[in-house]
Amino acid sequence: MRPHRTPAAPRTAVCAVAALALLSGCGAAGGLKSAGDAPSAVEPKALWPELPPAYSAPYDYGEGETAKIPGIRVTGGDVRRLDPVTVAQAGLKAKTDRDSGLDELPDGTVRQIKACRTAPDDCPVLPPYYRDLTGDGRDELVLGIRMPDQQLAVRVYMPDGGGLTRIMSTYDAVISVELAGRDLIMRAPSVIPGYEYRTAWSWDDRQRAMLPTRDEILRTPEHRKAPRPKRTPTGASTPAPSADATASPGTQTPSGSVTGTP
Repeated sequence: MRPHRTPAAPRTAVCAVAALALLSGCGAAGGLKSAGDAPSAVEPKALWPELPPAYSAPYDYGEGETAKIPGIRVTGGDVRRLDPVTVAQAGLKAKTDRDSGLDELPDGTVRQIKACRTAPDDCPVLPPYYRDLTGDGRDELVLGIRMPDQQLAVRVYMPDGGGLTRIMSTYDAVISVELAGRDLIMRAPSVIPGYEYRTAWSWDDRQRAMLPTRDEILRTPEHRKAPRPKRTPTGASTPAPSADATASPGTQTPSGSVTGTP
């Protein structure tokens, strides 16, 4: 979506200001000065008005799709009491209200989720996050599930009548996932160098689901651009790493973060 631009002031208002300036001594110190005529507002122009409007979507992107999660009870409406692995496993049996196919996970990821108890190191379910995204005063549960090819499935669950309802399900090769107010924002790479996609998902009372309310393509922020490699002068030797920079045996690199660099 393009940024909303505030409409120009009406011509009559400008003329009134100009007239007031003349009466009050235009040009005196502190007096009002006319900035000239404002450009006339131009109404939208419909292109190809003879084309009949479409009444059905050619593709199903999964927006607005929800699902009751079987076998999950939410005591007191508190999703923080739920085990995220249990929710992810129960979600494998959920039936959606519309079959877009976007709630499905690869077979390998499904096997890993089912084996989370016996093989926790390979469990693709990331640590959960909590935020009131619907505005009803209760937190929702936000889950991330790692998928092949650096893709991430993002799912949001809402406490609903003592049970649990999935109100958002999507996946992408993400740069980052962020919570901003009551929005969940996903950033994904673009095929255009120096640009990225930014999609904001927001709760919609009418649909009773999270919808992608803003979808943009933006320039990549400067702090996230990859630095250019430095050229090594001919004949210069590359210094060996110091002993302090070498990890000791058995040391693991921290991982598992849901978000990338904001």
